[in-house]
Amino acid sequence: MAATFVSAVFFLPLYLIVVNVFKQGPDIVPHPAGLPVPPTLDNIASVLSRSDNLFWYGLINSIEVTALSVTGATVIAAMLGHYLARSHGRWAKVAQGMLLCGLMIPPPVILTPITQILDGLGLMTTVLGLVLVNIGYYMPFGVLVFTGFVKNVPIELEEAAQLDGAGRLRTFWQVVFPLLRPASASVMIFLGVWIWNDFLNPLIILGPASGTTVTVGIYRAIGEHQTDFGGVFALMFLATLPVLIFYLAFQGHFVKGLTGGATK
Repeated sequence: MAATFVSAVFFLPLYLIVVNVFKQGPDIVPHPAGLPVPPTLDNIASVLSRSDNLFWYGLINSIEVTALSVTGATVIAAMLGHYLARSHGRWAKVAQGMLLCGLMIPPPVILTPITQILDGLGLMTTVLGLVLVNIGYYMPFGVLVFTGFVKNVPIELEEAAQLDGAGRLRTFWQVVFPLLRPASASVMIFLGVWIWNDFLNPLIILGPASGTTVTVGIYRAIGEHQTDFGGVFALMFLATLPVLIFYLAFQGHFVKGLTGGATK
Protein backbone atom coordinates (compact mmCIF):
# COMPACT_ATOMS: atom_id res chain seq x y z
CA MET A 1 0.00 0.00 0.00
CA ALA A 2 2.75 2.43 0.93
CA ALA A 3 4.71 1.54 -2.20
CA THR A 4 1.64 2.16 -4.35
CA PHE A 5 1.08 5.56 -2.75
CA VAL A 6 4.71 6.60 -3.20
CA SER A 7 4.67 5.41 -6.82
CA ALA A 8 1.51 7.43 -7.48
CA VAL A 9 3.09 10.56 -5.99
CA PHE A 10 6.10 10.26 -8.28
CA PHE A 11 4.01 9.29 -11.30
CA LEU A 12 1.56 12.21 -11.05
CA PRO A 13 3.94 14.96 -12.31
CA LEU A 14 4.97 12.76 -15.23
CA TYR A 15 1.34 12.11 -16.08
CA LEU A 16 0.49 15.82 -16.00
CA ILE A 17 3.39 16.67 -18.30
CA VAL A 18 2.57 13.98 -20.86
CA VAL A 19 -1.17 14.63 -21.09
CA ASN A 20 -0.77 18.42 -21.26
CA VAL A 21 1.85 18.24 -23.98
CA PHE A 22 -0.70 16.85 -26.40
CA LYS A 23 -3.62 18.99 -25.20
CA GLN A 24 -5.00 22.20 -26.66
CA GLY A 25 -3.78 25.28 -24.77
CA PRO A 26 -7.24 26.51 -23.61
CA ASP A 27 -8.02 23.06 -22.15
CA ILE A 28 -4.99 22.87 -19.84
CA VAL A 29 -6.05 25.25 -17.07
CA PRO A 30 -9.70 24.07 -16.72
CA HIS A 31 -8.82 20.37 -16.97
CA PRO A 32 -5.11 19.86 -16.12
CA ALA A 33 -5.48 16.13 -15.44
CA GLY A 34 -7.90 15.36 -18.26
CA LEU A 35 -6.91 13.28 -21.26
CA PRO A 36 -6.01 15.12 -24.49
CA VAL A 37 -9.12 14.71 -26.66
CA PRO A 38 -8.34 15.18 -29.47
CA PRO A 39 -4.51 15.03 -29.14
CA THR A 40 -2.42 17.64 -30.91
CA LEU A 41 1.26 18.23 -31.73
CA ASP A 42 0.89 22.01 -31.90
CA ASN A 43 2.66 22.56 -28.57
CA ILE A 44 5.73 20.61 -29.64
CA ALA A 45 5.76 22.30 -33.04
CA SER A 46 5.60 25.75 -31.43
CA VAL A 47 8.59 25.00 -29.19
CA LEU A 48 10.69 23.61 -32.04
CA SER A 49 9.89 26.62 -34.26
CA ARG A 50 10.40 29.42 -31.71
CA SER A 51 12.02 32.48 -33.24
CA ASP A 52 14.65 32.67 -30.49
CA ASN A 53 15.58 28.95 -30.86
CA LEU A 54 15.49 28.63 -27.07
CA PHE A 55 15.17 24.85 -27.09
CA TRP A 56 17.80 24.22 -29.78
CA TYR A 57 20.42 26.47 -28.15
CA GLY A 58 19.71 24.90 -24.77
CA LEU A 59 19.88 21.39 -26.25
CA ILE A 60 23.28 22.02 -27.87
CA ASN A 61 24.73 23.54 -24.71
CA SER A 62 23.33 20.78 -22.50
CA ILE A 63 24.71 18.04 -24.75
CA GLU A 64 28.13 19.70 -24.85
CA VAL A 65 28.34 20.31 -21.10
CA THR A 66 26.97 16.89 -20.15
CA ALA A 67 29.13 14.93 -22.61
CA LEU A 68 32.37 16.67 -21.62
CA SER A 69 31.62 16.58 -17.90
CA VAL A 70 30.53 12.92 -17.81
CA THR A 71 33.47 11.77 -19.94
CA GLY A 72 36.04 13.70 -17.93
CA ALA A 73 34.63 12.73 -14.53
CA THR A 74 34.27 9.05 -15.50
CA VAL A 75 37.80 8.69 -16.87
CA ILE A 76 39.46 10.50 -13.96
CA ALA A 77 37.33 8.68 -11.37
CA ALA A 78 38.15 5.29 -12.94
CA MET A 79 41.88 5.96 -12.85
CA LEU A 80 41.82 7.34 -9.31
CA GLY A 81 39.49 4.58 -8.09
CA HIS A 82 41.82 1.93 -9.50
CA TYR A 83 44.84 3.58 -7.92
CA LEU A 84 43.20 3.82 -4.48
CA ALA A 85 41.84 0.27 -4.66
CA ARG A 86 45.33 -1.12 -5.30
CA SER A 87 46.96 1.04 -2.61
CA HIS A 88 47.05 -0.31 0.93
CA GLY A 89 48.73 2.52 2.77
CA ARG A 90 47.10 4.73 5.38
CA TRP A 91 47.25 7.72 3.06
CA ALA A 92 44.93 5.93 0.60
CA LYS A 93 42.24 5.60 3.28
CA VAL A 94 42.70 9.26 4.17
CA ALA A 95 42.27 10.22 0.52
CA GLN A 96 39.09 8.14 0.26
CA GLY A 97 37.75 9.79 3.40
CA MET A 98 38.39 13.25 1.97
CA LEU A 99 36.63 12.33 -1.25
CA LEU A 100 33.63 11.05 0.71
CA CYS A 101 33.51 14.35 2.57
CA GLY A 102 33.20 16.05 -0.79
CA LEU A 103 29.94 14.18 -1.39
CA MET A 104 28.42 15.71 1.74
CA ILE A 105 28.81 19.35 0.66
CA PRO A 106 25.76 20.81 -1.12
CA PRO A 107 26.68 22.67 -4.34
CA PRO A 108 25.06 26.00 -3.31
CA VAL A 109 27.34 26.17 -0.25
CA ILE A 110 30.51 26.33 -2.36
CA LEU A 111 29.08 28.21 -5.33
CA THR A 112 30.35 31.63 -4.22
CA PRO A 113 34.04 30.62 -3.81
CA ILE A 114 33.82 28.61 -7.05
CA THR A 115 32.64 31.65 -9.00
CA GLN A 116 35.44 33.72 -7.46
CA ILE A 117 38.04 31.15 -8.52
CA LEU A 118 36.61 30.88 -12.03
CA ASP A 119 36.54 34.67 -12.34
CA GLY A 120 40.17 34.85 -11.28
CA LEU A 121 41.13 32.25 -13.90
CA GLY A 122 39.08 33.93 -16.63
CA LEU A 123 36.75 30.91 -16.92
CA MET A 124 33.57 32.56 -15.71
CA THR A 125 30.71 32.51 -18.27
CA THR A 126 32.47 29.75 -20.24
CA VAL A 127 31.51 26.16 -20.97
CA LEU A 128 34.99 25.02 -19.89
CA GLY A 129 34.51 26.58 -16.47
CA LEU A 130 31.18 24.80 -15.97
CA VAL A 131 32.66 21.50 -17.15
CA LEU A 132 35.57 21.77 -14.70
CA VAL A 133 33.18 22.50 -11.84
CA ASN A 134 31.07 19.47 -12.72
CA ILE A 135 34.10 17.20 -12.93
CA GLY A 136 35.47 18.38 -9.61
CA TYR A 137 32.17 18.06 -7.75
CA TYR A 138 30.89 14.75 -9.13
CA MET A 139 34.20 12.89 -9.37
CA PRO A 140 34.11 11.65 -5.71
CA PHE A 141 30.94 9.68 -6.43
CA GLY A 142 32.63 7.99 -9.38
CA VAL A 143 35.69 7.17 -7.30
CA LEU A 144 33.47 5.55 -4.66
CA VAL A 145 31.80 3.29 -7.25
CA PHE A 146 35.00 2.39 -9.12
CA THR A 147 36.99 1.65 -5.96
CA GLY A 148 34.50 -0.98 -4.85
CA PHE A 149 34.27 -2.48 -8.32
CA VAL A 150 38.04 -2.66 -8.91
CA LYS A 151 38.48 -4.74 -5.76
CA ASN A 152 36.55 -7.53 -7.51
CA VAL A 153 38.88 -7.50 -10.51
CA PRO A 154 41.57 -10.20 -10.02
CA ILE A 155 44.93 -8.57 -9.54
CA GLU A 156 46.54 -11.54 -11.28
CA LEU A 157 45.36 -10.09 -14.59
CA GLU A 158 47.38 -6.95 -14.00
CA GLU A 159 50.40 -8.91 -12.81
CA ALA A 160 50.30 -11.05 -15.96
CA ALA A 161 50.15 -7.94 -18.15
CA GLN A 162 53.10 -6.41 -16.33
CA LEU A 163 55.10 -9.62 -16.79
CA ASP A 164 54.46 -9.27 -20.52
CA GLY A 165 56.05 -5.83 -20.42
CA ALA A 166 52.99 -3.59 -20.16
CA GLY A 167 53.33 -0.46 -18.05
CA ARG A 168 50.82 0.61 -15.39
CA LEU A 169 48.98 2.98 -17.71
CA ARG A 170 48.76 0.45 -20.54
CA THR A 171 47.68 -2.25 -18.09
CA PHE A 172 44.87 -0.06 -16.83
CA TRP A 173 43.52 0.93 -20.26
CA GLN A 174 43.86 -2.44 -22.00
CA VAL A 175 43.20 -4.87 -19.13
CA VAL A 176 41.36 -3.19 -16.26
CA PHE A 177 39.22 -0.50 -17.86
CA PRO A 178 37.39 -2.86 -20.28
CA LEU A 179 36.30 -4.88 -17.22
CA LEU A 180 34.85 -1.74 -15.63
CA ARG A 181 32.11 -1.25 -18.23
CA PRO A 182 29.22 -2.03 -15.81
CA ALA A 183 30.59 0.42 -13.24
CA SER A 184 31.27 2.98 -15.97
CA ALA A 185 27.68 2.69 -17.18
CA SER A 186 26.33 3.26 -13.67
CA VAL A 187 28.54 6.27 -13.09
CA MET A 188 27.70 7.74 -16.48
CA ILE A 189 23.95 7.34 -15.92
CA PHE A 190 24.01 9.00 -12.52
CA LEU A 191 26.31 11.84 -13.59
CA GLY A 192 24.47 12.30 -16.87
CA VAL A 193 21.11 12.73 -15.12
CA TRP A 194 22.51 14.99 -12.40
CA ILE A 195 24.42 17.25 -14.78
CA TRP A 196 21.64 17.38 -17.37
CA ASN A 197 19.08 18.37 -14.72
CA ASP A 198 21.38 20.85 -12.98
CA PHE A 199 19.87 24.30 -12.86
CA LEU A 200 21.81 26.52 -10.46
CA ASN A 201 25.36 26.02 -11.78
CA PRO A 202 24.54 26.73 -15.45
CA LEU A 203 22.40 29.71 -14.46
CA ILE A 204 25.19 31.31 -12.41
CA ILE A 205 28.36 30.15 -14.18
CA LEU A 206 27.28 30.41 -17.81
CA GLY A 207 25.13 33.46 -17.40
CA PRO A 208 22.87 34.95 -20.09
CA ALA A 209 25.78 35.97 -22.33
CA SER A 210 26.99 32.40 -22.98
CA GLY A 211 23.66 30.81 -23.87
CA THR A 212 21.51 28.53 -21.80
CA THR A 213 20.86 24.86 -21.05
CA VAL A 214 17.53 23.06 -21.33
CA THR A 215 16.80 23.44 -17.61
CA VAL A 216 17.63 27.14 -17.60
CA GLY A 217 15.64 27.46 -20.83
CA ILE A 218 12.51 26.18 -19.07
CA TYR A 219 13.04 28.81 -16.37
CA ARG A 220 13.39 31.56 -18.95
CA ALA A 221 10.32 30.38 -20.83
CA ILE A 222 8.16 30.85 -17.73
CA GLY A 223 7.42 34.56 -17.47
CA GLU A 224 5.26 36.53 -15.06
CA HIS A 225 2.50 36.81 -17.65
CA GLN A 226 2.96 33.38 -19.25
CA THR A 227 -0.20 32.03 -20.85
CA ASP A 228 1.23 29.42 -23.24
CA PHE A 229 1.18 26.56 -20.75
CA GLY A 230 1.15 24.02 -23.57
CA GLY A 231 4.50 25.35 -24.79
CA VAL A 232 5.99 25.13 -21.29
CA PHE A 233 4.85 21.51 -20.90
CA ALA A 234 6.21 20.71 -24.38
CA LEU A 235 9.57 22.26 -23.48
CA MET A 236 9.77 20.16 -20.30
CA PHE A 237 8.83 17.05 -22.25
CA LEU A 238 11.46 17.63 -24.95
CA ALA A 239 14.10 18.43 -22.31
CA THR A 240 13.49 15.05 -20.67
CA LEU A 241 13.71 12.90 -23.80
CA PRO A 242 17.53 12.98 -24.34
CA VAL A 243 18.38 11.91 -20.79
CA LEU A 244 15.67 9.22 -20.93
CA ILE A 245 17.17 7.82 -24.13
CA PHE A 246 20.62 7.97 -22.52
CA TYR A 247 19.38 5.93 -19.54
CA LEU A 248 17.72 3.31 -21.73
CA ALA A 249 20.93 2.90 -23.73
CA PHE A 250 22.99 2.05 -20.63
CA GLN A 251 20.43 0.41 -18.34
CA GLY A 252 21.70 -3.11 -19.15
CA HIS A 253 24.82 -2.48 -17.05
CA PHE A 254 23.19 -0.23 -14.45
CA VAL A 255 22.30 -2.61 -11.61
CA LYS A 256 25.33 -4.81 -12.20
CA GLY A 257 27.60 -1.80 -11.89
CA LEU A 258 26.08 -0.67 -8.60
CA THR A 259 26.22 -4.11 -6.96
CA GLY A 260 29.54 -5.20 -8.43
CA GLY A 261 31.56 -4.04 -5.43
CA ALA A 262 29.12 -5.14 -2.76
CA THR A 263 30.34 -8.72 -2.41
CA LYS A 264 33.99 -7.93 -1.80
